[in-house]
Amino acid sequence: MDASLQPRAPAQWFGQPRGLVVLFLTEMWEKFSFYGMKALLIYYMIRHLQFTQADASLIYGAYTGGVYLTPIFGGYIADRWLGRRRAILIGGSLMALGHFTLAFESAFFPALLLIALGNGLFLPNLPSQVGDLYDEKDPRRGGSYNVYYVGVNLGALLAPLVCGTLGEVYGWHVGFGAAGIGMCVGLAIYMLGARHLPPDRPLPDERPTGTPVRLSAGSFLPLLLVALAVVVFRSGYEQSGNTLAVWAETGVDRTLGGSVVPVTWMQSLNPLFVFLFTPFVIAGWRRAAERGREPASLTKMSLGAAGVALSYLMLALLAATHGSAPVSMLWVVAFFVVYTLAELYILPVGLGLFARLAPKGMGATIIAAWFLASFGGNLLSGVVGRHLESLGAAGFFVVLGVITGASAAALFALRPMLRRVETPSAA
Repeated sequence: MDASLQPRAPAQWFGQPRGLVVLFLTEMWEKFSFYGMKALLIYYMIRHLQFTQADASLIYGAYTGGVYLTPIFGGYIADRWLGRRRAILIGGSLMALGHFTLAFESAFFPALLLIALGNGLFLPNLPSQVGDLYDEKDPRRGGSYNVYYVGVNLGALLAPLVCGTLGEVYGWHVGFGAAGIGMCVGLAIYMLGARHLPPDRPLPDERPTGTPVRLSAGSFLPLLLVALAVVVFRSGYEQSGNTLAVWAETGVDRTLGGSVVPVTWMQSLNPLFVFLFTPFVIAGWRRAAERGREPASLTKMSLGAAGVALSYLMLALLAATHGSAPVSMLWVVAFFVVYTLAELYILPVGLGLFARLAPKGMGATIIAAWFLASFGGNLLSGVVGRHLESLGAAGFFVVLGVITGASAAALFALRPMLRRVETPSAA
């Protein structure tokens, strides 16, 4: 056959489909926006709006929970009526508007509502496009969500450094405005790169008759139980931007070279380590898979939850031994090393698991169910966070270790049930 008539191989960047790079960059800027605002939120409420720590932590938990509740509706709306692309554009626009609305103190709660509603349309629909970039047998497909997760955390790494610094030095509203600009940049990248993305799947009224979409009860029950275990996990995991941030302001010696490191910068440690560790984690899993020894998804997730429990127990020991004296920043760095390595074994793995088990035509809806677990966990984290002052730092971190350890045990116990419905061979 004439070479000119040969079908062209899909265009690639860095060994991946170009569409993954577009989604990566879009998600990076969206997370820059989301985490930039989030880095300032707890301090803004306590220092500027004069909320008590207990009330601020509860509102923080309710808001971060709300941004994971709305995706269950946003995913369904996209799958049934809007389609993924329109849902992303509408949702991103609402989020940008919410960030800019934070410039008005009287509109604080309406601004949070706008961000939560926009996030509901945006959050489940962007990652649901990742799997459609690959053939089902493409060996790169399994690690694609970990690559995508790096984009999430690259944005989260930059956000506290940029938005946090602007907010602390030039004023809260400047930091919130920078977060809104980041969201606009993400939307621009998505629109400019749209030709590299997979086409939207047909909406229900466009599908051939006689092809209903159903999720069997046998597949649904294990996912539901996994989601409940993740709710428990996230109630402890999500304290890093809530009570841990509050404790770090007075409980950590942030002096470096005669200057005091801004407390918001410490929230960049987690995404920094995600960025650094992900290639090594993926490479380790690939080598294990080549030997037929890669752990099953729930094995990875239970190890991840156990690692987060270990990191909190380490903080509890530090707080108990130091008393009222602040601990060195090096210990906090060590905490985030353990915490982040553990996170890589549970959060992107869980997202990929839900995406893989979603029936065609329900991708955004099932991924939204994963984020619904995040809603429950974040909401519960606000309730848990109210007890920081009453328990003291050491006692509170022990409680977090127990909570995340219990979720690790639950995930480990669910492995046999999930093995019957998960397509890849389980280890």
